[in-house]
Amino acid sequence: MAKAKAKFAFVCAECGADHRQWQGQCASCQTWNSLKQINVGPVAEPRRGYAGSVSEVKRLAEVSREEAPRIATGFAELDRVLGGGLVPGSVVLIGGDPGAGKSTLLLQVSCALASREEILYVTGEESLQQLAMRAERLGLPVDRLRVASETRAGAIASIITEHQPRVVIVDSIQVMELETVDSTPGSVTQVRETAAFFTRLAKQTGTVFVLVGHVTKEGNLAGPKVLEHMIDCFMMLDSAAGSRFRTLRGQKNRFGAVNELGVFAMTDQGMREVANPSAIFLSRGDQNSPGSVVTVSWEGTRPLLVEIQALVDQVHGSYGKRLAVGLDQQRLAMHLAVLHRHCGIMLADQDVFANVVGGVRIGETGADLALLLAVLSSYRNRVLPKNLIVFGELGLTGEVRPVANGQERIAEARKHGFTQAIVPYANRPKAVLNGMLVHGVKNLAGALDVLETL
Repeated sequence: MAKAKAKFAFVCAECGADHRQWQGQCASCQTWNSLKQINVGPVAEPRRGYAGSVSEVKRLAEVSREEAPRIATGFAELDRVLGGGLVPGSVVLIGGDPGAGKSTLLLQVSCALASREEILYVTGEESLQQLAMRAERLGLPVDRLRVASETRAGAIASIITEHQPRVVIVDSIQVMELETVDSTPGSVTQVRETAAFFTRLAKQTGTVFVLVGHVTKEGNLAGPKVLEHMIDCFMMLDSAAGSRFRTLRGQKNRFGAVNELGVFAMTDQGMREVANPSAIFLSRGDQNSPGSVVTVSWEGTRPLLVEIQALVDQVHGSYGKRLAVGLDQQRLAMHLAVLHRHCGIMLADQDVFANVVGGVRIGETGADLALLLAVLSSYRNRVLPKNLIVFGELGLTGEVRPVANGQERIAEARKHGFTQAIVPYANRPKAVLNGMLVHGVKNLAGALDVLETL
């Protein structure tokens, strides 16, 4: 009998793209010398897809639209990012820097859920003794939580079949392995195939899988990029250097809002929820300085008040520097060009630095106007009123464009004691607000005129 011919594939170590033959540059992510040869071997049986069985063709009207009840984690901030809780049969991936608190948060969630659900915590990086010591240090109830120290995906599947848990925590996906895959744990192939194995298992059994993922030096998820497409929800736990606060941001969610934000604080007793994150990011102190203004950013389904600071200084090199932390640096350069073109204020001979206080990153355009007013405040060395709130999108023609959820942003600012606001003209309230003066502006020049009267 003829021996089956070995089959090889070339997989990019950066993005996980497959290639039929070796080449110097990946055709998908354009990275050089990143293709690795793997032995895929003869396929013993046809692949069944993530659902684990042959698909049954139905009419869409025949499909049940009854939503399965979600599993509340006991942490309101985590449930917010998840979209209301864990969905049965879903796969959740949580990533973050080492020491951000991923394992601590999931251990707290597991112990809280174990009092009313069957939970399995699988650790591949720590021993069971280390896990028990951490739970004791945090003062967690450990009577009903089932734990296992295992790295073989097949063995984990056998444990799940025996105990039938509703939620399985896998810490972490980088150390798991499939014995049928000829590759080392943590490699592109192992991470991808193991994640696909757990995804099929979740769909077949209705079990919730929560996978812990590592990040690279650049802050991206380690392993193949295709891993993010397999799972249902992907969250990143970020921690600013030297800060005890952690932000959990949803980057993908099939069952809830994307870009939702949850805020936690790392304490001696583990992760604690921050019920009012706006108050944390608005701790400005008693002294009010030039270059500081507060804006209202819309994060997922709620407003968040954050402080934007800017520093404008005489250039010390051959050209002016443009640096933004927590904001889009390209938009900063674009807004400075708008300021010059439509208001006649040139900052080419100035270094411009901008920062969002608290380590938060603003990805929307509603902070454009606040950023530019903070830059002008620093440039003119003029202190803006402490009770002033600013938001609005800035166009290239100098117009101030409206943003979504404008009334909710103003209401959030009023709740925190702000009495003045500069907002887009289309976002101004229809009726007069008691205790708050709202200035609606149509363009950047109008915003500067309002600023002169404050």
